[in-house]
Amino acid sequence: MSGNKQPVSVLVVIHTLDLDVLLLERAAHPGFWQSVTGSREGGEALAQTAWREVREETGLAKDSGRLADWHIANVYTIYPAWRHRYPAGINENTEHVFGLCLPQRLAITLSPGEHRAWQWLPWREAAERCFSWSNRDAIRLLPRSFCRI
Repeated sequence: MSGNKQPVSVLVVIHTLDLDVLLLERAAHPGFWQSVTGSREGGEALAQTAWREVREETGLAKDSGRLADWHIANVYTIYPAWRHRYPAGINENTEHVFGLCLPQRLAITLSPGEHRAWQWLPWREAAERCFSWSNRDAIRLLPRSFCRI
């Protein structure tokens, strides 16, 4: 049976001015650490998708920091374990990268069905912990980014 998930998603690297990065551990896949991710719903603008996913996965509100579109789009093959969520014949997803810059580390409220743990790490450690190449590559761009709150 096929799903109806859109093959368009966001990756939101949540980080502080000091370049500490928030990572979330997937509930269904212990050991899989990642930034906030999620698929677009309906006709949402990508920034709307990013804020919705941030709120759902971390409990952070729009006034917690500054969201920036990094104008990076990664196309990747959808993992076979998750392909059933998409319409039949869909094998690739386009992921749009955003950064959410916070003034400091904040406490997180997880969505229990989606994630089981969270941690703040210095950017190099966070990049190495990610299971996704696109997430790792995005975090490695942080020292070159500029964030103002």
